[in-house]
Amino acid sequence: MDPFLLEAIVNGILLGGVFALPALGLNLVFGVVDVVWLCYAELVMVGMYAVWFLYTQLGWPLPLAFGACLPVVALLGVLLHLLVVRPLLAAPPINQVLATGGVLFLLQGAMTLIFRTDFRSLGVDMPPMEVGEIFVSGTKLAAFCAALLGAAVLWAFLKFTYVGTAIRAIARDREVMPLMGVDPQRIYLIASAVGGALAGLAACLLVVQLDVHPFVGLSFGPITFMICVMGGLGNMLGGFLAAFLMGIIVSVGGFWGTTEFSYVVAFGFFIVTIFARPRGLFAR
Repeated sequence: MDPFLLEAIVNGILLGGVFALPALGLNLVFGVVDVVWLCYAELVMVGMYAVWFLYTQLGWPLPLAFGACLPVVALLGVLLHLLVVRPLLAAPPINQVLATGGVLFLLQGAMTLIFRTDFRSLGVDMPPMEVGEIFVSGTKLAAFCAALLGAAVLWAFLKFTYVGTAIRAIARDREVMPLMGVDPQRIYLIASAVGGALAGLAACLLVVQLDVHPFVGLSFGPITFMICVMGGLGNMLGGFLAAFLMGIIVSVGGFWGTTEFSYVVAFGFFIVTIFARPRGLFAR
């Protein structure tokens, strides 16, 4: 195999691991609360700004800035649920989508007002690793390992804790679980906090790879939604697997052409997939 093609496939796998985190967070919130956060990528963007500001402007150590990012974005997820989502739980889905879409533009406008539209970077990079005839980015490899660790912690939380069991149960049947003693509003709040924390973790992994600006969410937000729909909305495992598939498609598409061409290929594959399986590749 062409070593450059093999390198593109490896990079696609690493990219898929990072894509998986926001897809898991978005699927978790949708599966539990049954509301699509259209502004989810902008939560990641706010987390990226938080890390950049703490590290470059206040001089915090990078691990400490990463640690502070998670609760900040988790709190933002809780506020989003309390102020925007909960009042609209009984409203038509279009109202919920428009409301979270309004939050998207609010966050973009707020970050533009505060930080302008300048591209900002942490200036942190890790040396590449040579494996045989290919080179693997040290930064992408570290982000991939951290993403897998975050996904494993989420799986253990959902599988082995009482709250995690309640989250899975209420996602399965929202009407029956209150009769079993589960408070839906409490579970919705916890799911929103966990979804926000996953957005914060994704921000920590993306801020070392991408420049930060108010519209950075456009570079990964649409593809995150595609991943969720391809995997089956609310299907955590399906979204996880679809993230790796989409990461490989984007990376290999970039190998054969430009970055723009790779996204054209990805969107084309998504459209064909939805025609063939409207509920997603891994829908149950």
